[in-house]
Amino acid sequence: MEHHKSPGDKKPAKPFDIRERAFVFVCDVISAAQKLQHRDEIARELSSHLVECSMNAASNLEEASDGSSSRDFRAKERIALREFKESRLRLRVLRATGYLSEDHAPLIQEANEMVKIIATMIRNSEANEAQRSRSL
Repeated sequence: MEHHKSPGDKKPAKPFDIRERAFVFVCDVISAAQKLQHRDEIARELSSHLVECSMNAASNLEEASDGSSSRDFRAKERIALREFKESRLRLRVLRATGYLSEDHAPLIQEANEMVKIIATMIRNSEANEAQRSRSL
């Protein structure tokens, strides 16, 4: 992840806001995919699908913040979770087949972290909704 650095720190800082973090993730995916576009047909195809599912994940997180209801909000988060899982799979396949190098391990790790974060957000949202329902 190249976009955010802490002052005086060589290691990039991850944004606190999940939507901004998803944005950075997509930018990093696009950078990796651009390099794959010059390889063979399989690399081009896989990288195009990777960009698409990564963009869909980030887009659904953006849309979730404007959800018309808590149910709509969670539905968009669930779509984002599925898209991040697909991104993670595609990254792992590209790495396992040699299209991505060890240098891309942080990108795969970020996909793993995004899946965990979004899954936790969904669980917490559902638990809060259930608690509100019991309180009524």
